[in-house]
Amino acid sequence: MSTTQSERLRGLLEPLVSAADLDLEEIEVSRAGKRRMLRIIVDSDEGATLDACAELSRVISQKLDETDAMGADEYVLEVSSPGADRPLTEHRHYVRATGRLVKLQLHESGELVARILTVDDEGLDLEVPGVKGRRPTARRVTFAEIAKARVEIEFNRKDKKEEEA
Repeated sequence: MSTTQSERLRGLLEPLVSAADLDLEEIEVSRAGKRRMLRIIVDSDEGATLDACAELSRVISQKLDETDAMGADEYVLEVSSPGADRPLTEHRHYVRATGRLVKLQLHESGELVARILTVDDEGLDLEVPGVKGRRPTARRVTFAEIAKARVEIEFNRKDKKEEEA
């Protein structure tokens, strides 16, 4: 997708997404056979529900039909929440991942898997799990040190109700 088309779509769709109390995370236009695929990724602090995505899809579809933002060619519209494997790139992504286990690729010191305890403007306070029965350790990482970050899927993670019990 060209930068101007991306900017035009963002300018057109961002107010609609904001009106639904969601954040516009990504706009992607790709080819799917003869058709184009317009994928809109949205999120919020509480997450984007299926109902919210469906309603937003109707609103966006109507707006796109009123304009020529997608041109005359056919396209498929998909509005969804980000997947669990989405990279953490914005400050708000880290805030939303507080309490979760993340894998950080650091610029100079390799890879680190740790749980986010707190997030501030400069970086993260982390809990690095102990190995072989050792206690977890605390670690501070600044955003400048992080090359890549991604939430790790935990299949045996206790939910908040279990932790409080």
